[in-house]
Amino acid sequence: MAQSLENRLVVAISSRALFDLEESHRIFTEQGLEAYSRYQIQHEDVVLEPGVAYGLVQKLLRLNGATQKRVEVILLSHNSADTGLRVFNSIQRHRLDIQLAAFTNGASPWRYIEPFSADLFLSAEAADVVKALDAGYAAAAIVPSQVTARQDRELRIAFDGDAVLFSDEAERVFQEQGLAAFAASEKAQAREPLSGGPFKNFLAALHRIQADYPVDKAPIRTALVTARSAPAHERVIRTLRAWNIRIDEALFLGGLPKGEFLKTFGADIFFDDQKGHVEAAADFVATGHVPHGISNRKRH
Repeated sequence: MAQSLENRLVVAISSRALFDLEESHRIFTEQGLEAYSRYQIQHEDVVLEPGVAYGLVQKLLRLNGATQKRVEVILLSHNSADTGLRVFNSIQRHRLDIQLAAFTNGASPWRYIEPFSADLFLSAEAADVVKALDAGYAAAAIVPSQVTARQDRELRIAFDGDAVLFSDEAERVFQEQGLAAFAASEKAQAREPLSGGPFKNFLAALHRIQADYPVDKAPIRTALVTARSAPAHERVIRTLRAWNIRIDEALFLGGLPKGEFLKTFGADIFFDDQKGHVEAAADFVATGHVPHGISNRKRH
């Protein structure tokens, strides 16, 4: 019987974001594909340890009930089906309800985001993330981190604003004309909603799940953590209001370091477009770099 992923939050994730595959990846980069394949087959019964995004995936899957499946997590992997057997063995041993996968044997797996209707793609391969973002999908490169995931059941996700939830139109003014011009522009356009960024639709998908619960009982909590401050805050608030999308907490930090605030919020993951902010935040919470917008123009 035909199946459908309609009305589900669909998250696609690479094997290196889900599990700790640094040793086998080192063998691949230093010794090549043949040695890597041999290593994976020899170790296919050795259970992989959790990776940076493992805790996030656990909590996403816990949103599923006995009679209603709200979330589908899909594995998109550079592995072949043969070498990917170790990954699926580990998924089963960790009792993760992941049943769908694309093993591409070295080809870029991001191409399968569209047919799987994925709302988010997480990968340790920055090149795949860039291609996905350029094609219009929400995607982030998982940054190495030693942070231990929180063990409670509530899923907490934090987002930067410009070039992540919103377009980079305001960030362009700031970088090209300076802080004073940015402040003046945002004040003048306070009632004009910002255009959506790459993560707008993912936030909307989270909001649809939240809407099934009373506000104080929702299993998901979201936060906007931005370097903006007053008076540039007003346009952001009015934009979310125009979108009819809820943000549970909004932190306007005026350029203060975000790490301690993210730790206090208890983020299971934080998404930001600026690599420096992401690397600093990774000391406190799991983070994903969103290489999108003017701050990442040099990547082209």
